[in-house]
Amino acid sequence: MGDLKANYGDLLHVAQLDLTDMPAIRQTVNNASAELGRIDVIVNNAGYGLFGPAEGLTIEQIRHQIDTNLIDPIEVTRAALPYLREQGGGRILAMSSYGGQATHPGASLYHASKWGMEGFFDSLAAEVAAFNIGVTIREPGGARTAFRTTGMQMGDIPETCKDTPVTAMRARLSDPTLLAAGDPAKMISVMIDSVSQIPAPKRIALGTDSYMMIQKALSERLVAVEAQKDSAPSTDFPPGV
Repeated sequence: MGDLKANYGDLLHVAQLDLTDMPAIRQTVNNASAELGRIDVIVNNAGYGLFGPAEGLTIEQIRHQIDTNLIDPIEVTRAALPYLREQGGGRILAMSSYGGQATHPGASLYHASKWGMEGFFDSLAAEVAAFNIGVTIREPGGARTAFRTTGMQMGDIPETCKDTPVTAMRARLSDPTLLAAGDPAKMISVMIDSVSQIPAPKRIALGTDSYMMIQKALSERLVAVEAQKDSAPSTDFPPGV
């Protein structure tokens, strides 16, 4: 951030925020509005991946994952909404991943946080549309960033969970020879361009792996629910009752 501040001077305003400090979230947003005069775009980008079998995670790890990936972006957004509404509009970008619609074994808490995020922002989009506030959920696949070295935490693998799909997934995550296909600069460019799209796109899949994983997951879920077309109504009251 220091390099960016040196390059852009007064065009860049920097504030430090600990997203685990809930009162500080609202105060930081209040300060930004007061000092800048307007908030056009909220980008919820903070997050990390917690990986490991569910029974190998501590309650502290679980709470921190949910707080960081789900509760924090909800609170940032809630703090900003009054300003966006009063000024007549704005954009909210939420960083999910294809893990918000598809799953891997050994990432249950990460997926819980991302599926929760997608549910919140999907509902919010309809809630705030009347105020000219657009909401976009971004769903990137793997990208050549430092996520694997600085953006992951690993839970313990109990003896009973060894030699399972969980250990296979961890091996893939730890393999330095496996390069992600996603170009982060291109992804960011698409995200920025989306801000000017009207209406705001609800979701943006970024990367071949993202498209393939989401398409597969949704197709399988659709087939499963269509197979229950006749059985689902059996739990209704009879017509006219």
